[in-house]
Amino acid sequence: MKKDQEEMNIADNPLYHDIWKLLKKYRDVVWSLELSVQQVRSRFEIEYGSSIEDFLESVYVAGIDLSNRSIEHHAKCIERSHRMLKLLDTSIDLLRTKHKNGENYYWLLYYSFLSPQQLRNVEEIIEKLRPHIRDISFRTYYRRRREAIDALSSILWGYTSKDSIDILEKFFPDDKDAGEQK
Repeated sequence: MKKDQEEMNIADNPLYHDIWKLLKKYRDVVWSLELSVQQVRSRFEIEYGSSIEDFLESVYVAGIDLSNRSIEHHAKCIERSHRMLKLLDTSIDLLRTKHKNGENYYWLLYYSFLSPQQLRNVEEIIEKLRPHIRDISFRTYYRRRREAIDALSSILWGYTSKDSIDILEKFFPDDKDAGEQK
């Protein structure tokens, strides 16, 4: 019950909404993308008797236009999904290598959302995390996972305007505030 409430709180919070949905769907998108690519490859081999690469090369050489065909639409959908996954993977790599808590955040995100096989429950996730994060409790797991999602969200979407305004006001106070301090 507590886990469901925690997930609802994160999913309802607008700061986490987009990244939470993206992470929750990550495994499904990866699986779907792999299936789509395999289906397209098989379809090409059956219909055209060649690989996709050979087919595209021959189409290019012949100057054939594939626009407005279902195969083009399917290929564009695959490409869009691939770019989204690449953006997420690049952001996760940046988080892992550049953030002060990046390695810990990576493993939290990996076992929670990114590993090929979804773990059964939080106990199993925490057990997998123990070699990477010492003395991790349930409370620590949920707190650090929220921090990891927030850090990843900042990489993907940038700082929220509220965060930016607060930072800018510290460095460049309004004239009114500066007059009061004198």
